[in-house]
Amino acid sequence: MTLLFELATWHALAKLRLHTDTTLGFLETSTTRLGKALRHFDVGVCSDFHTVELPQEETARRRRMAKADPKGKQKPEESQKKKKCLNLTTYKLHALGDYADTIRQYGTSDNYSTQTVSVIIFTHSYLHVIK
Repeated sequence: MTLLFELATWHALAKLRLHTDTTLGFLETSTTRLGKALRHFDVGVCSDFHTVELPQEETARRRRMAKADPKGKQKPEESQKKKKCLNLTTYKLHALGDYADTIRQYGTSDNYSTQTVSVIIFTHSYLHVIK
């Protein structure tokens, strides 16, 4: 329950449409608490459960293996479901610590998008595409 509370608190603070120095301080503190809660969850909870890949992940992995090895020399241990565990070393989790500074620099997250935009400009008889 602690992890769920920390996730909800962090998300609510990160998605505020108006920030002050105080709310950004709260966000930084919440980020620290969230990191601790995630590490505690990884060590204290995840290690107690045996988790394996989903059926669609297994199917996709087998398809990739079959494509890479067309002669069908598949190893027996590769034909079973692989063990899956929580990975805390992803970029998404690493970037959580940058949210407060990014908000200070660019404003709240509803003010901008990371989506690539293409603009088409017609000049004279030429067509220019700017990305």
